[in-house]
Amino acid sequence: MTTSSKAKQRIVFRDVRVFDGVSEKLVAGDLLIDGDRVVGVSPSPVGDEPGRETQVIDGGGRVLMPGMSDAHVHLVGNANSVVDMVAGSATHIAINGLAEAKNMLLRGFTAVRDMAGDTSGIKSAIDRGLFPGPRIYPSQAAISQTSGHGDFGFVYETPTTLGGEESRAEQIGFMRVANGEAQVLASVREQLKKGASQIKVMVGGGAASMYDPLYTVQFTDAELRAAVDAATDYGTYVATHVYNVTGIHRAVEAGVKSIEHGHLADQPTIAMLAEREVWLSMQPFALGDHHYPDADRAGKDREICTGTDNVYEWAKKHGVKVAWGTDLLLEPQLAPRQSEMAARLGDHYSNLDALRMLTGGNAELFRLSGERDPYRDAQFGVIAKGAWADVLLVDGNPLEDLNLLADPGKNLSVVVKNGEVVKNTL
Repeated sequence: MTTSSKAKQRIVFRDVRVFDGVSEKLVAGDLLIDGDRVVGVSPSPVGDEPGRETQVIDGGGRVLMPGMSDAHVHLVGNANSVVDMVAGSATHIAINGLAEAKNMLLRGFTAVRDMAGDTSGIKSAIDRGLFPGPRIYPSQAAISQTSGHGDFGFVYETPTTLGGEESRAEQIGFMRVANGEAQVLASVREQLKKGASQIKVMVGGGAASMYDPLYTVQFTDAELRAAVDAATDYGTYVATHVYNVTGIHRAVEAGVKSIEHGHLADQPTIAMLAEREVWLSMQPFALGDHHYPDADRAGKDREICTGTDNVYEWAKKHGVKVAWGTDLLLEPQLAPRQSEMAARLGDHYSNLDALRMLTGGNAELFRLSGERDPYRDAQFGVIAKGAWADVLLVDGNPLEDLNLLADPGKNLSVVVKNGEVVKNTL
C-alpha cells in the first residue's frame, strides 16, 4: 500500500442523494467518511463523535457520486506539447505532468490508468500527499517494435537494435523500442522495475506515429507471448494499442487482457472479445479531438473516428466488458476535453450505464493489476462501506443529465480524494 492520507478527520455530507456507482436508485441521507475510507450512508443524521474533528458539508439535496476514472491517459503526454517533449528537460516535462494531475483531479477524476509515460515519480509524490492528483496506475514506457507505433526515431537515425542511440521518446521514458523475444522480455521487466502496474505494448498502426499505416500488425506471436509471460510472472497483465482485426486476434491469442482502442474491428472480432472475456478499452473519438500537421496522419485519424459508433454498438450487442478513456495527447490546450468526452459517452450508452463505466466499471479493469495494484487495500469507483473516500458532489443529477460532467468547474461543487477535501465551492 503506497497511498497515505493527511486527513484523519471525519467528514459528514448532510442531505445528499447518493449514486453508489452501481445502483439505479439514489439513496437519500447522510454520508460519513472516516479518515480515508467511506463508512456508509445513513438515512438519519450522523452526529459528532466525542474527541474527533468532524467537517460537515451541507449537500442541499445534491447528488453525491464516486470519483470518476479515465482508463487511458498519457499524463505527461497530455500536459506537454511536441516542443516540450522534444526540447524540455525531464524536470520541465514532469512538472507539467504534475500540474495536469491536479487539473484532472479537479475535473473529478480521482483515478487514472496511464498508458505511456514516466509517471511513477509523479504517482509517488501524490500518494505521499505532497501534491494533489488522482490515483495513478502507471504503465511507464509503452513498448514498440522498430517502425511501430512507438518508434519516434527519425529515418536517418540508426535503430538501437542496430547499434544506434535512443530516440528522444526513449530518453524521456515515454517509449521503449524492442525487437525479438529477448529485448521484449527485458523491456517489460524494465517497466516493472520502474513501477509499472500493467504493461502497454503496441500491436498495430496508429495516427500519431509516422511509419506505420493502420493496417500494419506489430510484434510476432512469440514476441507478444514473451511480453505476456513476463507480465504474468509479476502478477499483472498486458494491454495493447491496436485498431485492426488481425492485430486484435494476435493479441488475444497471446493472452493480452485489454485491447486499447479497437475502432477498426469488425463485429465477429468484437464478439470474440466477449467470448474470451477480454476488455475493450474504448475512447469515444470524434474529429477534432486530435490535430495532425500532415495529410497522412490526419487521414488515419479520420479513419479511426469512423469506427467509433459501430464498435460501441457491437460491444453492447455482444456484452463486451468496455472501459472508457480519452487518449488525449500532445495538445495541452485540449486537456479539458477529458470532461467533454466523459459526457460524450452518453451518446452511446444510457446515463446510468455511462456513469457505471466512469466509476465502478473502469475500476474493475484497473484491478487486473493484481499484486501490482497500488491501491488494492480498498475498493474505489463505488460508495460502499470500507471503500476509498473518493467522492464528488454534483450540482444537479447526472443520471438525468450526463452533460453536467462536461463543465466540472461549474457543476462539481465538492471533490474529495482519499478523505481530503480538495475542492469545495459551497
